[in-house]
Amino acid sequence: MNTEWSLDVLYKGFDDPKFQEDFKKVDEVCAAVNAFAAGLPGGDAKENLLTYIKLSEQMSEMVYTMAAYANLRQSVNTSDSESMAYMGQLMAKAAGTTKASTIAKKYVASLENLDELIESDPLLKEYEFMLNQLKEDDKYTLSDQAEEVIAKFNISGGGGWSDLQSYLTSTVQAEYRGDKIPLSAVRNLAYDEDVQARKDAYEAELACYDKIKDSVAFALNNIKLQVINAAQMRGFASPLEETLYNSRLQKSTLDALMESIQEYLPLFHRYMKAKAEYLGYENGLPWYELFAPVGKSDGQKFTIEEARNYLVDLFSGFDQDMADMIARAFDEAWIDFYPREGKVGGAFCAGLPQQKQSRILTNFDGSFSDVDTLAHELGHAYHNLNIEDHRVLNSDYTMPVAETASTFNENVVMSAAVEGATEPEARFALLESQLMEVNQIICDIYSRYLFETAVFARRAGEFMFADELCRMMADAQKKAYGDGLDQSINHPYMWVCKSHYYSTGSSFYNFPYAFGGLFARGLYAKYKEEGAAFVPKYREMLHATPVTSCEGAAKIAGIDLTKKEFWQMSLKSYEKEINEYIQLARQLKK
Repeated sequence: MNTEWSLDVLYKGFDDPKFQEDFKKVDEVCAAVNAFAAGLPGGDAKENLLTYIKLSEQMSEMVYTMAAYANLRQSVNTSDSESMAYMGQLMAKAAGTTKASTIAKKYVASLENLDELIESDPLLKEYEFMLNQLKEDDKYTLSDQAEEVIAKFNISGGGGWSDLQSYLTSTVQAEYRGDKIPLSAVRNLAYDEDVQARKDAYEAELACYDKIKDSVAFALNNIKLQVINAAQMRGFASPLEETLYNSRLQKSTLDALMESIQEYLPLFHRYMKAKAEYLGYENGLPWYELFAPVGKSDGQKFTIEEARNYLVDLFSGFDQDMADMIARAFDEAWIDFYPREGKVGGAFCAGLPQQKQSRILTNFDGSFSDVDTLAHELGHAYHNLNIEDHRVLNSDYTMPVAETASTFNENVVMSAAVEGATEPEARFALLESQLMEVNQIICDIYSRYLFETAVFARRAGEFMFADELCRMMADAQKKAYGDGLDQSINHPYMWVCKSHYYSTGSSFYNFPYAFGGLFARGLYAKYKEEGAAFVPKYREMLHATPVTSCEGAAKIAGIDLTKKEFWQMSLKSYEKEINEYIQLARQLKK
């Protein structure tokens, strides 16, 4: 079984004749887009709409496929200069149509009989949501020239700063016990069985960030200022308002979510304090113990083949289509498993809609946690599976719902594991694994949300150097983790390593994890209640996500996201596990 993914379904290399042919065709399509826009508003409205759709589809298919290939190559080798060069050229080509695209979108928004035109053609009807969204988007769209300038300058501006952060964090070497190892590898040691290894790795990680903190601080400051300025120019009151608009999420939903989390933070602090006491700490958990394994599992280290069989068997009981997809992902080299120098840390899933496949990156070391991570990323792939019959311009879903299927999968994996455990030590270890992850999407995500909110609030008027950013991060962690964390041993550099802060197009990529986790928890409760009858409803909801709001998708499953009651129910549902965990921690402590 391959341990590295294959991208041959896209291209076999930049010298692949197919890539070179497509690369040249982009110029032709760009020229056609620009020529079309130059002729507006003349011509028949319906024919103009159809031409706009077809040109947009061609542009999206070609550029996305080539950009996906370059990005995926670079994610496993951030020093791949060829990928960076082609990505820059593709961005420049696409930016060359920004003015034309803005003209075309404004033309669509200006059509007074848009509803009538949509009803007159099946292709336009298929794009009804998108076309109506363009009409709404027009309120926040700048002039064609201004949008073109922003797109072009983003290549060397925010995009360049983002590349710098990615490059620095993926190539910096940590000095761990006399050896130099990649940052991703030293971060994985946070899960090591040995407390001294965890502590040494934590100290090596912080020392690693100290080498690059000033450069990354400049990247963060400049990206956030660009986002603030662009949001203001477009008429948004703040980057958060822009994020909510782009997420198709109501502010009332975010408020209900965050207020509920704040109310239930003490519940998760109880879990951390119980873990700290079990490990022998009196003042809460030191940061390097947040992921410390406790209890006694069977000690199994999964091979790739064992992980495959475990997940296929488990999800066969939920949906055979998902089980079949998981088998394909392993068997057809969709997954890049192991950490190596130059490869980015963490894990992600990238959809390839034209190929009806996905690609998954992990830094797998064989632990049960890594199997759970695979299930999470395969949940994203399952989401992609359920929208693959949409046309290409209807294939994007928003940030909050993006984490729903992935976290639902985690619920399936962890609940099955806990239910099957009978020995106290094994049950304790599994509860720890589950609650550790939940604690991340509650306390850690809340701290990230507080931090990014504070950064945006201050960046409009001042530059924040690395030490100040560290203080702000420590303050956010204090508020979120409370007395569950030993505040003298926190992680002030968390802003350096989290790539989510370093995007001009996706601000506040933190609350979607909490949204997805708690939304999935509620959906899983419905599955446990309804059984197999729930699955078609769940798939229908996932299918709807690219063409409706978050609240609209949730209604398909009978959920009102604007009410705190739903979020409180999801949070309260962890009380049983936490109480059992505390009881076992006291019982098993030696």
